Amino acid sequence: MIWSNFVWRIIIFSVAGLGIGGNFFLFAKHVYASVMGLKKKPMDFIIIQLTLSNAITLWASGILDIRLPFHFNDYSGSVVCKIVVYLGRVARGLSICTSCLFSMVQAITISPRTVLWGKLKPQSPWQVLTSLLLFWIINFLISSNLLHYVTSVSSMNRSAVGMYLRHCYMIRSKQIIRWLFLSLMALRDVIFQSLMGWSSGHMAFCLYEHRKRVLYLHSSRLAKNSSPEIRATIRILILMICFLFFYWADFIFSFYIGSVLAPDSMILNIKVFLGLGYASLSPFVLISRDVSKVKYCHSH
Repeated sequence: MIWSNFVWRIIIFSVAGLGIGGNFFLFAKHVYASVMGLKKKPMDFIIIQLTLSNAITLWASGILDIRLPFHFNDYSGSVVCKIVVYLGRVARGLSICTSCLFSMVQAITISPRTVLWGKLKPQSPWQVLTSLLLFWIINFLISSNLLHYVTSVSSMNRSAVGMYLRHCYMIRSKQIIRWLFLSLMALRDVIFQSLMGWSSGHMAFCLYEHRKRVLYLHSSRLAKNSSPEIRATIRILILMICFLFFYWADFIFSFYIGSVLAPDSMILNIKVFLGLGYASLSPFVLISRDVSKVKYCHSH
């Protein structure tokens, strides 16, 4: 068991390390583009926030997988637990909101140029920045209960009832408070995932219509050479499918763990891996999207 736990930690830290490296690369690339570029692109700001939220998610998960108490006393251990769990939950919410905005902006971009779509498309980066700032405020408020109810295991009152959070503990709150914050989280997830699903479906429909037009106007050989916008859209669709897969798999495992008093350690490890999956994979999907654009530019 000790050896298997050691191997599992190596796997988790390797995945988290690759994810943090990929997110940092994209973050630096798009910060440089937004600062040095003559024309600010709304998509740059969205990717900056997406990579930042992914990096915070990976960092928070990595900290929780290391024995937090080291040599902390009860007070400092509780402060670390509150900060890490709170930021991890905020970053998870930011990832949902930002991924949704990313998908919707791309769907509007490839849609037919009508008056309605023209009004919905962000006209300046400042409109996107306003939305991103709103996402921070929403998620700070929705997760604010954690600052009060999360503590370290070492400082916890053994008679208290709560939920174990990998070296931290969440004390059970009053029922009305618990249901209030759970309802707000559920409402956020339903709204943004519904919008994400709609925009992903719309992109798939646009791709299908584009494919039919190309096959009609050109030969099959020419149809294979799709534009970089279409290839970028396909990668964003892959990104959204990955997000939905990891989110719902994590949700199912979380529900199971919450309903079982003593979940198996393997189940807990799988849940940790699912929590890291999207944050680690998404930067490499976006990097491949940028690489395909560069290849297209060089070939033309």
